[in-house]
Amino acid sequence: MAELGALVGVSAATVSRAIAGSPLVNAKTRDQILRLAQDRGYVVNAAARSLRLKRTETISVVIPLGHESSQPLTDPFFVEMLGRLAEEITLRGYGMFLQKVLPPMADWLPRLIAAGRADGVIVIGQSTEHATLNAAAKSYRPLVVWGTEVAGQSYCTVGSDNRAGAAAAVSHLVETGRRRILFLGDPAIPEIGRRYAGYRSALKAAGLAAQHEVPAHLTAEAAYHTVHDLAAGSARFDAIFAASDVIAISAIRALTDAGRSVPRDVAVVGFDGIAMAAHTNPPLTTVRQDLEQGAKLLVDLVFRRIAGEKTASVVMPTQLIVRESSAAIANTRRRDEKPAARR
Repeated sequence: MAELGALVGVSAATVSRAIAGSPLVNAKTRDQILRLAQDRGYVVNAAARSLRLKRTETISVVIPLGHESSQPLTDPFFVEMLGRLAEEITLRGYGMFLQKVLPPMADWLPRLIAAGRADGVIVIGQSTEHATLNAAAKSYRPLVVWGTEVAGQSYCTVGSDNRAGAAAAVSHLVETGRRRILFLGDPAIPEIGRRYAGYRSALKAAGLAAQHEVPAHLTAEAAYHTVHDLAAGSARFDAIFAASDVIAISAIRALTDAGRSVPRDVAVVGFDGIAMAAHTNPPLTTVRQDLEQGAKLLVDLVFRRIAGEKTASVVMPTQLIVRESSAAIANTRRRDEKPAARR
Protein backbone atom coordinates (compact mmCIF):
# COMPACT_ATOMS: atom_id res chain seq x y z
CA MET A 1 0.00 0.00 0.00
CA ALA A 2 2.90 2.33 0.72
CA GLU A 3 4.15 1.79 -2.85
CA LEU A 4 0.75 2.67 -4.34
CA GLY A 5 0.50 5.69 -2.05
CA ALA A 6 3.91 6.96 -3.18
CA LEU A 7 2.88 6.68 -6.84
CA VAL A 8 -0.32 8.67 -6.26
CA GLY A 9 1.10 11.02 -3.66
CA VAL A 10 -1.09 9.94 -0.76
CA SER A 11 -0.63 7.98 2.46
CA ALA A 12 -0.93 4.21 2.80
CA ALA A 13 -4.01 4.80 4.96
CA THR A 14 -5.67 6.68 2.10
CA VAL A 15 -4.88 3.78 -0.25
CA SER A 16 -6.46 1.38 2.23
CA ARG A 17 -9.60 3.50 2.49
CA ALA A 18 -9.85 3.84 -1.30
CA ILE A 19 -9.62 0.08 -1.86
CA ALA A 20 -12.29 -0.42 0.82
CA GLY A 21 -14.57 1.98 -1.09
CA SER A 22 -14.60 4.64 1.64
CA PRO A 23 -16.49 7.84 0.74
CA LEU A 24 -13.77 9.77 2.63
CA VAL A 25 -11.56 9.48 -0.48
CA ASN A 26 -12.63 11.66 -3.41
CA ALA A 27 -13.79 9.79 -6.50
CA LYS A 28 -10.92 10.91 -8.75
CA THR A 29 -8.22 9.78 -6.30
CA ARG A 30 -10.05 6.55 -5.55
CA ASP A 31 -10.34 5.68 -9.26
CA GLN A 32 -6.64 6.42 -9.79
CA ILE A 33 -5.66 4.18 -6.88
CA LEU A 34 -7.92 1.36 -8.05
CA ARG A 35 -6.50 1.50 -11.60
CA LEU A 36 -2.94 1.34 -10.31
CA ALA A 37 -3.82 -1.52 -7.95
CA GLN A 38 -5.38 -3.46 -10.82
CA ASP A 39 -2.42 -2.81 -13.14
CA ARG A 40 -0.02 -4.15 -10.51
CA GLY A 41 -2.14 -7.20 -9.66
CA TYR A 42 -2.90 -6.01 -6.16
CA VAL A 43 -5.44 -8.33 -4.46
CA VAL A 44 -7.18 -7.58 -1.17
CA ASN A 45 -6.60 -10.30 1.43
CA ALA A 46 -10.24 -10.66 2.47
CA ALA A 47 -9.48 -12.86 5.48
CA ALA A 48 -6.90 -10.42 6.86
CA ARG A 49 -9.18 -7.47 6.21
CA SER A 50 -12.09 -9.16 7.98
CA LEU A 51 -9.85 -10.03 10.93
CA ARG A 52 -8.64 -6.45 11.17
CA LEU A 53 -12.15 -5.03 11.00
CA LYS A 54 -13.56 -7.76 13.28
CA ARG A 55 -16.20 -8.56 10.67
CA THR A 56 -16.83 -11.62 8.54
CA GLU A 57 -18.51 -9.61 5.74
CA THR A 58 -20.98 -12.49 5.45
CA ILE A 59 -24.70 -12.77 6.15
CA SER A 60 -26.17 -16.14 7.13
CA VAL A 61 -29.46 -17.01 5.44
CA VAL A 62 -31.21 -19.87 7.22
CA ILE A 63 -34.28 -21.89 6.23
CA PRO A 64 -35.70 -23.87 9.18
CA LEU A 65 -37.93 -26.74 8.04
CA GLY A 66 -39.27 -28.19 11.26
CA HIS A 67 -42.74 -28.15 9.72
CA GLU A 68 -41.83 -29.71 6.35
CA SER A 69 -38.51 -31.54 6.30
CA SER A 70 -38.96 -32.77 2.73
CA GLN A 71 -39.48 -29.29 1.25
CA PRO A 72 -36.55 -28.74 -1.16
CA LEU A 73 -34.53 -25.58 -1.70
CA THR A 74 -35.66 -25.84 -5.33
CA ASP A 75 -39.17 -24.86 -4.19
CA PRO A 76 -40.04 -21.88 -6.45
CA PHE A 77 -40.63 -19.58 -3.47
CA PHE A 78 -37.20 -20.34 -2.01
CA VAL A 79 -35.50 -20.01 -5.40
CA GLU A 80 -36.87 -16.51 -5.96
CA MET A 81 -36.32 -15.31 -2.40
CA LEU A 82 -32.75 -16.65 -2.21
CA GLY A 83 -31.88 -15.17 -5.59
CA ARG A 84 -33.14 -11.75 -4.58
CA LEU A 85 -31.38 -11.92 -1.22
CA ALA A 86 -28.10 -12.88 -2.90
CA GLU A 87 -28.38 -9.84 -5.18
CA GLU A 88 -29.05 -7.45 -2.31
CA ILE A 89 -26.31 -8.89 -0.08
CA THR A 90 -23.79 -8.80 -2.94
CA LEU A 91 -24.61 -5.13 -3.60
CA ARG A 92 -23.48 -4.45 -0.03
CA GLY A 93 -20.12 -6.11 -0.71
CA TYR A 94 -20.97 -9.11 1.45
CA GLY A 95 -21.19 -12.84 0.86
CA MET A 96 -24.08 -15.16 1.75
CA PHE A 97 -23.83 -18.33 3.83
CA LEU A 98 -26.88 -20.57 3.23
CA GLN A 99 -28.05 -23.20 5.68
CA LYS A 100 -31.09 -25.51 5.66
CA VAL A 101 -32.07 -26.73 9.13
CA LEU A 102 -33.93 -30.02 9.50
CA PRO A 103 -35.29 -31.92 12.53
CA PRO A 104 -34.06 -32.58 15.14
CA MET A 105 -33.55 -28.84 15.63
CA ALA A 106 -32.38 -28.36 19.21
CA ASP A 107 -30.02 -25.37 19.68
CA TRP A 108 -29.58 -24.79 15.93
CA LEU A 109 -29.79 -21.00 16.19
CA PRO A 110 -27.62 -20.50 19.32
CA ARG A 111 -24.96 -22.75 17.74
CA LEU A 112 -25.11 -20.83 14.44
CA ILE A 113 -24.71 -17.51 16.23
CA ALA A 114 -21.90 -18.78 18.49
CA ALA A 115 -19.94 -20.06 15.48
CA GLY A 116 -19.37 -16.44 14.43
CA ARG A 117 -19.44 -17.22 10.70
CA ALA A 118 -21.60 -14.19 9.88
CA ASP A 119 -22.23 -10.61 10.96
CA GLY A 120 -26.00 -11.07 10.86
CA VAL A 121 -28.68 -13.70 10.33
CA ILE A 122 -31.74 -13.70 8.06
CA VAL A 123 -34.21 -16.52 8.74
CA ILE A 124 -36.69 -17.44 5.99
CA GLY A 125 -39.90 -18.56 7.66
CA GLN A 126 -40.78 -19.06 11.31
CA SER A 127 -41.67 -22.73 10.79
CA THR A 128 -42.07 -24.29 14.26
CA GLU A 129 -39.30 -22.09 15.68
CA HIS A 130 -41.03 -19.04 17.17
CA ALA A 131 -39.78 -19.79 20.70
CA THR A 132 -36.21 -20.35 19.46
CA LEU A 133 -36.24 -17.07 17.53
CA ASN A 134 -37.68 -15.21 20.51
CA ALA A 135 -35.01 -16.56 22.85
CA ALA A 136 -32.13 -15.70 20.48
CA ALA A 137 -33.39 -12.16 19.82
CA LYS A 138 -33.09 -11.27 23.51
CA SER A 139 -29.29 -11.25 23.28
CA TYR A 140 -28.51 -11.23 19.54
CA ARG A 141 -29.47 -8.03 17.77
CA PRO A 142 -28.66 -8.59 14.04
CA LEU A 143 -31.48 -11.10 13.44
CA VAL A 144 -34.32 -10.51 10.96
CA VAL A 145 -37.01 -13.03 10.05
CA TRP A 146 -39.25 -13.41 7.00
CA GLY A 147 -42.63 -14.20 8.50
CA THR A 148 -45.64 -12.73 10.25
CA GLU A 149 -45.96 -10.87 13.52
CA VAL A 150 -46.83 -13.15 16.44
CA ALA A 151 -48.10 -11.95 19.80
CA GLY A 152 -45.26 -11.39 22.23
CA GLN A 153 -42.44 -11.72 19.71
CA SER A 154 -39.10 -10.06 20.44
CA TYR A 155 -37.55 -10.49 16.98
CA CYS A 156 -37.89 -8.27 13.91
CA THR A 157 -39.97 -9.59 11.00
CA VAL A 158 -40.58 -8.66 7.39
CA GLY A 159 -43.58 -10.21 5.68
CA SER A 160 -46.83 -9.79 3.83
CA ASP A 161 -50.29 -9.00 5.15
CA ASN A 162 -51.27 -12.66 4.97
CA ARG A 163 -54.70 -12.23 6.52
CA ALA A 164 -55.78 -9.41 4.20
CA GLY A 165 -54.37 -11.20 1.15
CA ALA A 166 -56.27 -14.38 1.97
CA ALA A 167 -59.48 -12.48 2.67
CA ALA A 168 -59.23 -10.78 -0.73
CA ALA A 169 -58.75 -14.14 -2.44
CA VAL A 170 -61.74 -15.77 -0.75
CA SER A 171 -63.95 -12.71 -1.29
CA HIS A 172 -63.07 -12.94 -4.98
CA LEU A 173 -64.14 -16.60 -5.04
CA VAL A 174 -67.43 -15.70 -3.37
CA GLU A 175 -68.01 -12.96 -5.94
CA THR A 176 -67.53 -15.48 -8.76
CA GLY A 177 -70.37 -17.58 -7.36
CA ARG A 178 -68.45 -20.13 -5.29
CA ARG A 179 -70.04 -21.22 -2.03
CA ARG A 180 -68.19 -24.36 -0.85
CA ILE A 181 -64.60 -23.19 -0.57
CA LEU A 182 -61.94 -25.46 0.92
CA PHE A 183 -58.74 -24.27 2.57
CA LEU A 184 -55.61 -26.31 1.87
CA GLY A 185 -52.67 -25.81 4.20
CA ASP A 186 -51.35 -26.15 7.74
CA PRO A 187 -52.54 -23.32 10.03
CA ALA A 188 -49.98 -24.33 12.67
CA ILE A 189 -47.34 -22.46 10.63
CA PRO A 190 -47.63 -18.75 11.60
CA GLU A 191 -47.92 -17.33 8.06
CA ILE A 192 -50.40 -19.98 6.96
CA GLY A 193 -52.33 -19.51 10.19
CA ARG A 194 -52.85 -15.87 9.21
CA ARG A 195 -54.04 -16.95 5.77
CA TYR A 196 -56.49 -19.35 7.37
CA ALA A 197 -57.79 -16.53 9.58
CA GLY A 198 -58.31 -14.38 6.48
CA TYR A 199 -60.15 -17.25 4.78
CA ARG A 200 -62.51 -17.63 7.72
CA SER A 201 -63.15 -13.91 8.07
CA ALA A 202 -64.06 -13.56 4.37
CA LEU A 203 -66.50 -16.47 4.56
CA LYS A 204 -68.07 -15.03 7.71
CA ALA A 205 -68.45 -11.62 6.04
CA ALA A 206 -70.23 -13.33 3.13
CA GLY A 207 -72.56 -15.21 5.49
CA LEU A 208 -71.07 -18.56 4.51
CA ALA A 209 -70.03 -21.41 6.77
CA ALA A 210 -66.35 -22.28 6.70
CA GLN A 211 -65.68 -25.58 5.02
CA HIS A 212 -63.26 -27.85 6.83
CA GLU A 213 -59.56 -27.00 6.63
CA VAL A 214 -57.66 -29.73 4.81
CA PRO A 215 -54.08 -30.31 6.03
CA ALA A 216 -51.81 -30.20 2.99
CA HIS A 217 -48.05 -30.52 2.70
CA LEU A 218 -46.09 -27.79 0.93
CA THR A 219 -44.45 -30.31 -1.40
CA ALA A 220 -45.94 -30.78 -4.86
CA GLU A 221 -46.45 -34.54 -4.89
CA ALA A 222 -47.93 -34.73 -1.38
CA ALA A 223 -50.35 -31.90 -2.19
CA TYR A 224 -51.30 -33.66 -5.44
CA HIS A 225 -52.27 -36.86 -3.64
CA THR A 226 -54.26 -34.93 -1.00
CA VAL A 227 -56.38 -33.20 -3.65
CA HIS A 228 -56.73 -36.30 -5.82
CA ASP A 229 -58.13 -38.19 -2.82
CA LEU A 230 -60.53 -35.33 -2.10
CA ALA A 231 -61.76 -35.28 -5.69
CA ALA A 232 -62.28 -39.04 -5.67
CA GLY A 233 -64.09 -38.98 -2.33
CA SER A 234 -67.43 -37.67 -1.12
CA ALA A 235 -66.35 -34.14 -0.22
CA ARG A 236 -68.45 -31.49 -1.94
CA PHE A 237 -66.62 -28.30 -2.89
CA ASP A 238 -66.60 -25.83 -5.76
CA ALA A 239 -63.41 -23.90 -4.94
CA ILE A 240 -60.02 -24.31 -3.31
CA PHE A 241 -58.00 -21.61 -1.62
CA ALA A 242 -54.49 -23.01 -1.27
CA ALA A 243 -51.96 -21.70 1.24
CA SER A 244 -49.24 -21.64 -1.45
CA ASP A 245 -48.94 -21.61 -5.22
CA VAL A 246 -47.18 -24.99 -5.16
CA ILE A 247 -50.22 -26.52 -3.45
CA ALA A 248 -52.56 -24.72 -5.88
CA ILE A 249 -50.67 -25.88 -8.98
CA SER A 250 -50.69 -29.45 -7.67
CA ALA A 251 -54.42 -29.09 -6.99
CA ILE A 252 -55.13 -28.12 -10.61
CA ARG A 253 -53.20 -31.15 -11.85
CA ALA A 254 -54.95 -33.50 -9.41
CA LEU A 255 -58.42 -32.17 -10.19
CA THR A 256 -57.82 -32.50 -13.92
CA ASP A 257 -56.56 -36.06 -13.53
CA ALA A 258 -59.66 -36.89 -11.45
CA GLY A 259 -61.96 -35.63 -14.21
CA ARG A 260 -62.82 -32.26 -12.62
CA SER A 261 -62.62 -29.18 -14.81
CA VAL A 262 -60.84 -26.06 -13.54
CA PRO A 263 -62.46 -23.59 -13.22
CA ARG A 264 -65.85 -24.90 -14.39
CA ASP A 265 -66.23 -27.50 -11.61
CA VAL A 266 -63.70 -26.17 -9.11
CA ALA A 267 -62.04 -22.76 -8.99
CA VAL A 268 -58.48 -22.61 -7.58
CA VAL A 269 -56.57 -19.72 -6.01
CA GLY A 270 -53.02 -19.85 -4.63
CA PHE A 271 -50.75 -17.62 -2.54
CA ASP A 272 -47.21 -16.33 -3.26
CA GLY A 273 -47.26 -15.07 -6.84
CA ILE A 274 -44.43 -17.27 -8.15
CA ALA A 275 -43.57 -16.81 -11.83
CA MET A 276 -44.78 -20.33 -12.72
CA ALA A 277 -48.35 -19.42 -11.71
CA ALA A 278 -48.88 -17.47 -14.94
CA HIS A 279 -47.99 -20.51 -17.05
CA THR A 280 -50.18 -23.27 -15.62
CA ASN A 281 -53.20 -24.62 -17.50
CA PRO A 282 -55.37 -22.73 -16.75
CA PRO A 283 -53.25 -19.81 -15.51
CA LEU A 284 -53.45 -19.58 -11.73
CA THR A 285 -55.12 -16.79 -9.78
CA THR A 286 -52.83 -15.95 -6.88
CA VAL A 287 -52.10 -13.55 -4.05
CA ARG A 288 -48.77 -11.94 -4.93
CA GLN A 289 -46.14 -11.22 -2.33
CA ASP A 290 -43.57 -8.58 -3.31
CA LEU A 291 -40.44 -10.69 -2.80
CA GLU A 292 -38.18 -8.11 -4.44
CA GLN A 293 -39.17 -5.49 -1.88
CA GLY A 294 -39.17 -8.13 0.85
CA ALA A 295 -35.55 -9.09 0.13
CA LYS A 296 -34.48 -5.45 0.10
CA LEU A 297 -36.13 -4.86 3.47
CA LEU A 298 -34.64 -8.00 5.03
CA VAL A 299 -31.12 -7.01 3.99
CA ASP A 300 -31.54 -3.34 4.87
CA LEU A 301 -32.87 -4.16 8.33
CA VAL A 302 -30.17 -6.71 9.13
CA PHE A 303 -27.45 -4.20 8.21
CA ARG A 304 -29.12 -1.50 10.29
CA ARG A 305 -29.25 -3.92 13.20
CA ILE A 306 -25.58 -4.84 12.69
CA ALA A 307 -24.89 -1.13 13.12
CA GLY A 308 -26.73 -1.21 16.45
CA GLU A 309 -30.01 0.35 15.36
CA LYS A 310 -33.35 -0.81 16.73
CA THR A 311 -35.79 -1.59 13.92
CA ALA A 312 -39.52 -2.27 13.83
CA SER A 313 -41.15 -5.11 11.94
CA VAL A 314 -42.58 -4.41 8.48
CA VAL A 315 -45.85 -5.69 6.99
CA MET A 316 -46.17 -5.34 3.22
CA PRO A 317 -49.44 -5.24 1.25
CA THR A 318 -50.31 -8.07 -1.12
CA GLN A 319 -51.92 -7.98 -4.57
CA LEU A 320 -54.60 -10.32 -5.91
CA ILE A 321 -53.71 -11.39 -9.46
CA VAL A 322 -56.87 -12.72 -11.12
CA ARG A 323 -56.43 -15.29 -13.87
CA GLU A 324 -58.50 -18.01 -15.53
CA SER A 325 -58.32 -20.60 -12.71
CA SER A 326 -60.97 -18.67 -10.76
CA ALA A 327 -63.28 -17.54 -13.57
CA ALA A 328 -66.89 -16.87 -12.58
CA ILE A 329 -69.30 -19.78 -12.84
CA ALA A 330 -71.44 -17.93 -15.41
CA ASN A 331 -68.39 -17.32 -17.60
CA THR A 332 -67.29 -20.96 -17.49
CA ARG A 333 -70.76 -22.08 -18.48
CA ARG A 334 -70.84 -19.70 -21.44
CA ARG A 335 -67.49 -20.98 -22.64
CA ASP A 336 -68.69 -24.58 -22.43
CA GLU A 337 -71.93 -23.94 -24.33
CA LYS A 338 -71.85 -24.98 -27.95
CA PRO A 339 -73.21 -22.48 -30.48
CA ALA A 340 -76.61 -23.37 -31.92
CA ALA A 341 -76.53 -25.00 -35.35
CA ARG A 342 -77.44 -22.71 -38.20
CA ARG A 343 -80.53 -23.56 -40.22
